[in-house]
This record gives sequence, C-alpha cells and structure tokens, in this order.
Amino acid sequence: MKSKLLILIFLFITHIVSSQENNFKESEIDIPTKTQIIYGTLLTPNSVKKPPLVILIPGSGPTDRDGNNAVMKNNSLKYLAESLSNQKIATYRFDKSVLTFTKKDTLKIKALTFNTFINEATSVIKYFKKFKNYSKIIIAGHSQGSLVGMVASKNNADAFISLEGAGRPIDEIIIEQIAKQAPYLKEETIRVLKELKQGKLVTDFNPMLISLFNQQVQPFLISWIQYNPQIEIKKLTIPILIIQGTKDIQVNIKDAELLHKANTTSKLKLIENMNHIFKEINGDVNENLQSYSNPKLPITPILTTTILNFINQLK
Repeated sequence: MKSKLLILIFLFITHIVSSQENNFKESEIDIPTKTQIIYGTLLTPNSVKKPPLVILIPGSGPTDRDGNNAVMKNNSLKYLAESLSNQKIATYRFDKSVLTFTKKDTLKIKALTFNTFINEATSVIKYFKKFKNYSKIIIAGHSQGSLVGMVASKNNADAFISLEGAGRPIDEIIIEQIAKQAPYLKEETIRVLKELKQGKLVTDFNPMLISLFNQQVQPFLISWIQYNPQIEIKKLTIPILIIQGTKDIQVNIKDAELLHKANTTSKLKLIENMNHIFKEINGDVNENLQSYSNPKLPITPILTTTILNFINQLK
C-alpha cells in the first residue's frame, strides 16, 4: 500500500515538474490549401491574450516541422519553437506537403515547383491572419525556407526573419559547390543550369550529375532559379532580421551580408560559433557534422535572445 502511495506521489510530482518546464500549450493545427492539407504544431504561451506569432518555415529537402529528415534528426526547429514559446511568443511550425507524397503520387511530384512551397507558406500566413488572435505575425524562414518566407511575407506579414538563408540564386550556389567538390564538372553544370534558367528541360548531360539534374527535379529547379534572394528581400518594406552563424558550413557569411546590403533597413546579426542548425560548435568540421544527428544537443540561447529582442522592438 505504501509503495503504491509513493508511486502516486512520484507521478503527481513528475506531472507538476513537467508542466512547469514549458510555459505553453501545444496543439496540432491542420490547414487546408487548394491542393494539399498542411500539418503543423501550434505552441501558445500561457496567460498571454494576443501574443506575437512566429511562423517557422523549414529548409530544403524532406525537412519536417522539427527540422529533421529521414537521415538526420537534430530537432533544430522544434527547440527554437519551444524556446520562443517559453518566452511568451506563439509559434507555428509545419511539414511541407512533399512529406506526404508517396511513390504513387506521380502527378503531385511532377507538379511540384518552388512556387508550391511559397503558396503553402502564404496559405499558412493567411489562415492565422483571419483569426486576429495575434498582435504581430512574423515569418522566420530557415535555409531554403528563407527565400520562401521572403516571397510569402510580402504584403502578408508584419516582420521577416532570415535564418541561415542564401543571398544568391540557387544556380550560382550550385556552381560554387560543384567547383569545390568536382571542378571537372563545373562547365557542364554551368551549361545545364543556363538551359534550365531559360525554362528548357535538359536530357543530355554527364551521368555523374544525375542526382542533381534528374528529370523529376528539373521543373523544380527551373522555378527556383527564377528567384534572386537579393531582389526579393529588397521588395520588403517590413522590419527584417538576418541571422547567420559563423560556423555554418552550408551557407556563407557573405550570403547574409548580400541580403543585408540588398535591403539596408534590415538588421544583421552574426552569431559566433553557431552552425546551420543553430547548434554551438567549438570544435572542427567533424563536430559540426555530428551535431546534425544529435537530437539532444540544444540550440544556442543567443538565437532565442536575438529573435526576442527583434520582436520586442516591433511597433
């Protein structure tokens, strides 16, 4: 009897402690669009009547609402959302529609373009705007999601945050990466990208580039290449915060500087030792790469503080 009582007391105390750890409530919010349902998680801070809302847009590839994919789990976006919501900021993070596709969804895969992601983000913003439950709506796009967020934010959001976002068109970045990793394929890559930029599908190219330029990917690349982050960010008349980690091995500091230069009203914050997924790296490249598959490693607290200061200064 005593042991059962002790267990009950322990469970009760554990419940209280776990409830105190997070100062928000969590709910699943499904948002319908013209083509797809967007599945996401809303965190609402306790005892705040009309909090600001930060909508987090995930990066490239099959990245989910938490910043994870099938190969790597790091919980980067999950930790950022929870960290902000514990500081009285509502957050919504969502899965891109591509994560719901199966091999049988050939028509959806063929129809997928960069504009698909922009339309989805725009639908999410408009969904929350219509309820008028938030004092401000801020878009925070990570990596590829930065460009998506820039375009979707125009005339829709109160502020925009670029998290490790590229400052150049994707074709320039691809050429730069190929030049470093396989310089003998650089000229071939330039040729293919030039045709794609003109809206042409390419069938004849070096087989070594098949993973980059396979027929299913090309329509997506054609639509993505049309967007220049420097041009898109220049169109924004809302407050802008550009955040870049100095240990990011995927996006260069010069990209953040290009974005800042393109829109001089923006604020630029370089966070020392932060990598692409918001983790603090004090060692070498191996430590950096290992962090991508370490879901227990927290994000650097400076990131949360930087975003909070930016939101608190919004009028």
